[in-house]
Amino acid sequence: MINTQDILQTMQMIREDHFDIRTITLGINLLGCASENVARTAERVYDRVAKTAEKLVQTGEELERELGIPIVNKRVAVTPVSMLIQAEDPMPIALALDRAAHTVGIDFLGGYTALMQKGATKADEALVRSIPEVLDRTELLCSSVNVASTRAGINMNAVREMGRVIKETAARTADRDSLGCAKLVVFANAVEDNPFMAGAFCGVGEPECAINVGVSGPGVVKTALEEVKDAPFDVVAETIKRTAFKITRVGQLVAREASQRLGIPFGIVDLSLAPTPARGDSVAHILTEMGLEMAGAPGTTAALALLNDAVKKGGVMASNHVGGLSGAFIPVSEDIGMIEAAQAGALTLEKLEAMTCVCSVGLDMIAVPGDTTAEAISGIIADEAAIGMVNSKTTAVCIIPAIGKKAGDRVEFGGLLGFAPVMPVNGYSCADFIARGGRIPAPLHSLRN
Repeated sequence: MINTQDILQTMQMIREDHFDIRTITLGINLLGCASENVARTAERVYDRVAKTAEKLVQTGEELERELGIPIVNKRVAVTPVSMLIQAEDPMPIALALDRAAHTVGIDFLGGYTALMQKGATKADEALVRSIPEVLDRTELLCSSVNVASTRAGINMNAVREMGRVIKETAARTADRDSLGCAKLVVFANAVEDNPFMAGAFCGVGEPECAINVGVSGPGVVKTALEEVKDAPFDVVAETIKRTAFKITRVGQLVAREASQRLGIPFGIVDLSLAPTPARGDSVAHILTEMGLEMAGAPGTTAALALLNDAVKKGGVMASNHVGGLSGAFIPVSEDIGMIEAAQAGALTLEKLEAMTCVCSVGLDMIAVPGDTTAEAISGIIADEAAIGMVNSKTTAVCIIPAIGKKAGDRVEFGGLLGFAPVMPVNGYSCADFIARGGRIPAPLHSLRN
């Protein structure tokens, strides 16, 4: 049983180590909202989200006060919107979702999504074409596209198109440091119960509604490692496991309380270490606590592999249902240690790609020069998708070609999205490679049934 004793043991984490519940995310199935025309569908979508999520923010704030635990974000994830339309313009649904998000007072709403790992329907194509305008005209809506999976391979037509979409999105939101791209993620092996934005959506295997909680706590892990300085790595791993257990235990409590009060089933706890730009809340600083001078130094990938594995092992013992992404995030703009490493030149795009082989997601919140070509962005997406496909793991790309900026400049997003140095991109062309289109076949180990 979980009781308040579990909370009391975490008070120091909250006061001194930036521990928080990063998000309570309500998943909502919208398939029943589909109708004969997109305008009617949009009306139903608004009503469904506004009614189902009307008490989400209030409940989160009540739990914050009663338990003394910061709950940073309250979010909603919905059924991939491409499943609700035919070939119509999905803009009315996008605007309805953004309006509903404002009505209920949440921070973000995810699910403006298309699943295209094996091919694209006309609805998928319509949604993808609309993404740049949608992310320009909405404030709280987030978008994602799945372009690859271990079972299906890589849809290179979708990869090629997403390079163009990201460039157009950057151009449309150039007056905001291309902020629209920060709300757009391209996935391989996307999961259906991820509570973290911008990639959250409510998958077809999910119930009508579910409460999913994402915990955090890089600062807590770093502080714990300070107590075992110079100890061997098996001690380091055990320390991280014990800390992850405590962090996840709190997430389990918050998830169950929110579920009970809202009358909505508890889904999963995502035990990912999600950093913020605040000093003392950095995944990169966990790596330096293990003995690296700076993130990106030789040994960084091995240190991250240890961290990711130990977090999963500790967290899975603390909750009946662990899911989502779970592990360690390495978003550049949202992690002060990553920002400093990138500014110093210790952390490059190529090193980040290597690190994604062993972390929870992929290339996250990375700013690149505004003149980076669509083909180069597609090539980066293809590389990351290949890592996910071959290793049977989730990978993703959230990349911001900052219009008007060059390598060494800086982009500012504010809040949890932070700021980032603009990182250089390999200048050699992959245009002919991307132009081929078609599908990269799935690996042999996908045939497991």
